[in-house]
Amino acid sequence: MVLWEGYVSDEAMGTFAPIVVYWVYAGFYQLLPPLDNYRLHTRKEEEERNSVPLTMVVKGVLLQQLVQATIAQGLFLTSKANPSGVTVQPSIPIQLLQFLVAMLVMDTWQYFVHRYMHQNKFLYRHVHSQHHRLVVPYAIGALYNHPLEGLLLDTFGGAISFLVSGMTARTAVYFFCFAVIKTVDDHCGLWLPGNIFHIFFKNNTAYHDIHHQLQGTKYNYSQPFFSIWDKLLGTHMPYYLVKRPEGGFEAQLVKDK
Repeated sequence: MVLWEGYVSDEAMGTFAPIVVYWVYAGFYQLLPPLDNYRLHTRKEEEERNSVPLTMVVKGVLLQQLVQATIAQGLFLTSKANPSGVTVQPSIPIQLLQFLVAMLVMDTWQYFVHRYMHQNKFLYRHVHSQHHRLVVPYAIGALYNHPLEGLLLDTFGGAISFLVSGMTARTAVYFFCFAVIKTVDDHCGLWLPGNIFHIFFKNNTAYHDIHHQLQGTKYNYSQPFFSIWDKLLGTHMPYYLVKRPEGGFEAQLVKDK
C-alpha cells in the first residue's frame, strides 16, 4: 500500500515530493553543527571564496524548482500508460530495471550538456559560471544554477530519463526523490563516516568537490550517479583525501601529489 494512495495523485507526488525532499534534506545539512572535523573546506574558505549570498542561492533554487514543477506536471499528465487513465504498476524487478536505465540516461545527458557548458566559452561565462560561484559547495546550493542551465541540464535531463525508462509517475516519485537526495549529498561539503553514498558511489561529495575547485573544472563532469563517461572520455581526475591539521579533510588532485 502506497502511503499517499487515495489522498494525493501519483502525478502530484512526482511533481512536488522531490521539492519537499530537497528542502528537508538540504535543511538538515544546513542545521547540523559545524562538524569541522568532517568538512572538505573550512568555514573561512566558504565565506571568502563563494561570491553569492545565501539569500540569492535560495531564490535561484526556488526559481528552478518552479520551472521543474510546471514541466513535470505537464509531462506526467500527458504520459498516461493506459487510455482509461488507470496506470498499471509493473513488477518490482521491472521497476528496478527502469530505475537503472533512468540513472544511466540522466548521467549521459548531464555529462555531455555539463561538459559542453564548460567548453563553450559563451555558455560558461553567461550561464554555467553561476553554479561555480559556489567554489565551496554546500547542500542548499546543490540546484543553484542559471535558469537556462536548470532547464537544459536538470529539467530536460529528468524528463528524458522518465520517458526513455518508461517508468510510471509512481516509480518516478522514488527515482526523482533519490536523485535529489544524491545531488544534495554531492554538494554538502562533508565527508561523513558511514555515508552510504560514499560507500556505494565513486561519484560522491569529494569527487564533485574536485570539479568545483578552480584547478579541477575541466575534470569530473559526471553527475549525479556514476563516473562512467569521465573514465571513458579522459576527463576523470582521481583524488586523495588529506586530513587537515586543524580538522576536516581536503580533496587533492592526484596529479598534484
